[in-house]
Amino acid sequence: MKNFTKILIAILAIAMLFSLAACGKKAPASDTDIQQPETEEPIDTADTEDEVFTTVTEGVLTMATNAAFPPYEFYEGDTITGIDAEIAAAIAKKLGLELVIDDMEFDAINIAVNGGKADVGFAGMTVTAERLEAVNFTSSYAKGVQVVIVPEDSSITSVDDLFAEDANNTIGVQRNTTGDLYTTWDLEDEGLATIDRYSKGADAVMALKAGKIDCVVIDNEPAKAFVAENTGLKILETEYVLEDYAASVSKSNEPLLRAINKALEELIEDGTVQAIIDKYIPA
Repeated sequence: MKNFTKILIAILAIAMLFSLAACGKKAPASDTDIQQPETEEPIDTADTEDEVFTTVTEGVLTMATNAAFPPYEFYEGDTITGIDAEIAAAIAKKLGLELVIDDMEFDAINIAVNGGKADVGFAGMTVTAERLEAVNFTSSYAKGVQVVIVPEDSSITSVDDLFAEDANNTIGVQRNTTGDLYTTWDLEDEGLATIDRYSKGADAVMALKAGKIDCVVIDNEPAKAFVAENTGLKILETEYVLEDYAASVSKSNEPLLRAINKALEELIEDGTVQAIIDKYIPA
């Protein structure tokens, strides 16, 4: 009996030892027990991603212009170049697009932009209330000055002489340019002149040389080029009007307008636009 009791006590002691050992063993850590390293919050890229825009032809920025307006757009051989062409090329590069230039009549440019034939109109174009009804405009990238070209022996000596009561002048303009718009508005107020409209500024200058009209109202920069190429003409010292140039974009493509404006503003800030202007219009 004593032996049985000793054996029982020994068995109980061994059992207690195993129990204590089991209580002292650490259980394997679960995934939730493992402390995760601290991580940064996900970056919200909604405000930093570029807005999606579309163009008439994928991968291409199609520019509508009238390439008879030096130094903003003109031909060198078979290539259209000038201030607008180079600024448009710089914008296209920033947008990752190829620039294609489509030459057309000036009054067809905004029709092409609205009709899905062109993405942007770059043509030494001034923002006017009438044009704003049809298209949107980018930020201004250059300033223009409308001036008056006359023969060197002309009786017109200042802008005030254009609508003089006893003059009955015939004024030549390029159709649908701001020269056309401003003289038309003045004619409506004064009623003392006639306006002849031409598809190109050069055609108006040829009419002036031929004695068919008395003067031409046109932007200062092409005016200087025309006078340099045609003896016997001069530019009046008094300016007709000051204006800001911008590019036109369809009202139905505001994402493209915003993308062009962003690129244009960067090009203005880094001096690219001014360098292009200075290249063609030395100070």
